[in-house]
Amino acid sequence: MNRQSTILTSLILIASFASSCLVLQRVSAVYPNSSLEDVLFISSPQFLKRASLGYSGLLADIYWMRVVQYFGSKHLRDSMQYKALAPLLDITTTLDPHLIVAYEWGSTFLQQPPPSGAGDNKAAVALVRKGIENNPTNWHLYMTLGFIQYQGMHDYLAASKTFEEGSRVPHAHPALKVMAAKMLTDAGSLDTARYMWQSVYDQSTDKDIRRNAQLHLACLLVDQEVPQLESIVQSFKAKFGRNPTSWRELISVGAVRGLPVDPTGQPYVLGGNGKVTVSDPKKLPFIHQGKPA
Repeated sequence: MNRQSTILTSLILIASFASSCLVLQRVSAVYPNSSLEDVLFISSPQFLKRASLGYSGLLADIYWMRVVQYFGSKHLRDSMQYKALAPLLDITTTLDPHLIVAYEWGSTFLQQPPPSGAGDNKAAVALVRKGIENNPTNWHLYMTLGFIQYQGMHDYLAASKTFEEGSRVPHAHPALKVMAAKMLTDAGSLDTARYMWQSVYDQSTDKDIRRNAQLHLACLLVDQEVPQLESIVQSFKAKFGRNPTSWRELISVGAVRGLPVDPTGQPYVLGGNGKVTVSDPKKLPFIHQGKPA
């Protein structure tokens, strides 16, 4: 009887898969020039979980791969819209509520401003709160939520509360307590931002999370260096009555020691108006200073 049920179930799955392929072909034929990557043919997480026949964890992994592929393809095209991202992440985390990477990276994809991400802080917060509800002893999720509230929403009071709650989780990192205090004192400073991202870099074992933190640290360095360089340019103008024509001229008068380069190794660009910008802003997507006009 069990064998007959297994055979019947397999036949149903095969038939369903074949039918889905036929439907997709028909839709593609009707809309040959349309992009269907933002279309979810099955949008109900609960239905998919019931239909997984006990293999919801495996299906969650498949959907997580789809999330990464979807985000990656959009990101490469500098897309300004990620319509299917939040629904895909909801499906993934409903199928497997303990897939921590989906909460951590999914919220990053959602929170980062376009074209680096969806720029949807509300969806990012909802996703991480769902993760905390299902994994209340994971202090990394409290740190992730606090970061979104701090960096994306500039809600320092909410961030402080989240970091404080996370610090009370068993075996939580001591940095959470420090972050809670910083949110109430100098949350808007570059030093605080640097401390936050350095903490993420030091505490994470995920190479991609560490790389992301390193990129943010590089962008913070640009935000610090550009105003300093522009101040040097203004001092030159005050002394000589004009803007310098090149870095070489500033080097010759001892204003700078050598050719200033950004964290990617590219020389900063000195404009005729005295403004300093980076050579390739795409390599430094989170900068606030030094953006070309």
